Amino acid sequence: MPPVLGAETGIGLERLCSAAADVVRAAPGYPGMERIEARFLGNAYARHRHDTYALGVTLRGVQSFWYRGEVRASLPGQVIILHPDEIHDGGAGTEQGLTYRMLYLDPALVQAGLQNAGLPFVAAPVVDDMALRSALLEAFGDMDNTLEPLLADQVVVELAEGLLRRSDTPPKRASLLDLVALARVAEVLNHAGLQPIRSDELEAVSGLDRFTLSRQFRARFGTSPHRYLTMRRVTEGRRLLAAGQSIAAVAAETGFADQSHFHRHFLKAFGMTPGRWQRLVIAA
Repeated sequence: MPPVLGAETGIGLERLCSAAADVVRAAPGYPGMERIEARFLGNAYARHRHDTYALGVTLRGVQSFWYRGEVRASLPGQVIILHPDEIHDGGAGTEQGLTYRMLYLDPALVQAGLQNAGLPFVAAPVVDDMALRSALLEAFGDMDNTLEPLLADQVVVELAEGLLRRSDTPPKRASLLDLVALARVAEVLNHAGLQPIRSDELEAVSGLDRFTLSRQFRARFGTSPHRYLTMRRVTEGRRLLAAGQSIAAVAAETGFADQSHFHRHFLKAFGMTPGRWQRLVIAA
């Protein structure tokens, strides 16, 4: 039987481990941080990428995933580090299934935690790191409630410092980035709603030409303005699906051309179809 990380860390696995089928449970949200716990008996996600760091702890079983050209494996207690915009998939590596928790962290929070240093890159996606694991397990300690603000700040700093400590090359300082202009652009994208956004609009908001803006935005947020906007829309769609809305209604409400358009972008962002994700969340 695969090893289990649970009682000794204060992590309760009863709810998911007693489930007979695949389930995903999302914790209440916090700005810039999203937490989930999941159980899968086989393949979970097709190849996809998102615009956040994905930092997780395997709790039960073997977590198998493709990342940067290789198949990787994480055992209970090991920490997974996936970088923004890096393609990956995931699932259970054995017939016994997999239980894990994952925290999706906004790259801008990582930079803030490092006093606006560039984004650190850790080449190894699976590490044995007590400090990183402790920070994550504290964030996962109460999945039924929103993180307390002081705890969230502590977790951000500890995770950012852990990423910096394990990074292969010290990140460049971000002093040359126009942080005020980039914040204005992000604010426009965050509140775009159904409105299409053009490059000249972002140039006017930021005072930067579109190519400088694209380079600086990626350095700050880990992805392009276009993908950032798409992720905001599919993330909102995921919230609406969890509330029980139909896929067609969600596609219309989040600014996609039709249900098929929403389906394609959801699959690229989260590695599963909207329908499957909705079933897993409702089953939890």
